[in-house]
Amino acid sequence: MKNEHLPELPLASFQVITDTHVRDDADHIHNRHLVKALADIATFSQGSSGIMHVGDVTDRGLPAEYRELERILKQHAENLPDIRYTVGNHDIGAVVFQNPPLILVEMTADEVAELLEQDEVLDSATGFAKTQTAAELAAIIKQLTGGMYTLPSSLEPDEQLISEEAAGVDSITVAELWHRRMQHFEDTTGMRGTYHNHWIDGYHYIFLGTEQPHPKDCELSAEQLVWLELTLSEHATADRPIFLFLHQPLMNTVAGSMKEQGWYGVNQDAELKAILAQYPQVILFTGHTHWQLEAPRTMYDGEGHMPTMFNASSVGYLWTDQDEHLEGSEGLHVEIYKDRVVVKGRNFVTGEWIEGAEFTVHYPVLD
Repeated sequence: MKNEHLPELPLASFQVITDTHVRDDADHIHNRHLVKALADIATFSQGSSGIMHVGDVTDRGLPAEYRELERILKQHAENLPDIRYTVGNHDIGAVVFQNPPLILVEMTADEVAELLEQDEVLDSATGFAKTQTAAELAAIIKQLTGGMYTLPSSLEPDEQLISEEAAGVDSITVAELWHRRMQHFEDTTGMRGTYHNHWIDGYHYIFLGTEQPHPKDCELSAEQLVWLELTLSEHATADRPIFLFLHQPLMNTVAGSMKEQGWYGVNQDAELKAILAQYPQVILFTGHTHWQLEAPRTMYDGEGHMPTMFNASSVGYLWTDQDEHLEGSEGLHVEIYKDRVVVKGRNFVTGEWIEGAEFTVHYPVLD
């Protein structure tokens, strides 16, 4: 006799985390939050299709930060599903994240030299005062540039920034800096390139990412947009979700992406929206804003005209609608059923589901 009281089991499930901002200090709050998040995910991710990371894996893209990430992942490898990664601006941007940010490709040699003469520089990756000596800053710039301290102004990725004769030191192009930082990202995460796709347990997972070292925004090439159109069409049906991951949100969609807030960040916003409008069955997960899941607009309802979109909050630290920093660590758990997708918010610090942060997307998506 059929037991009508048995709960319906999902066909598949996965987790979404973002903005871990791993630092090179094992005891940094970001690192401790990631350790706690992974330990918590291990308690409910049995059979998961994977953890999808939506970018800003590291805080400054430094080799030491990737080594710390590897140390943390090694601790939990046996208890976790595979992790796939989206590239974030903190991972590859040609910038040292200070207050204001130091955009290396827009600085002259004299400006860098003057900066390094200061006794201390405010570090505000999280918006809070933490002093950093000029010597420490110089070490960061040295790591970012492969041993070179000065990066004069240039906006063209393939243009030589400064000649060896003029500088008296080894020179570097923006393109070379980009490739170095991408190499760190790829070597640690196992991803190849800034955009890639995977079929997992019968569902399509597509990852997009910037192709320029912009300090904050995302630059999608024409080639990537063409690739996305072709990839979205692969075995696409209206009654089956497609999962898309991009670090920066589209303007005026999810929490933190309102135009006046300034944290939307896709330079090809209109072009990407035009492509996605053809696939309302897509669910797009973004990070970047750190907005807490209890804030309004965690979910953007495309209402059949656009994909559903979710802000995935942040593992490292949170932000509020009052434009304030909030210590905490959050992410999403996603369950796929025959006629719906359920998305639930998780507080990784307390190990509890977030009340009011559970959402359902029904299929087929109807206008």
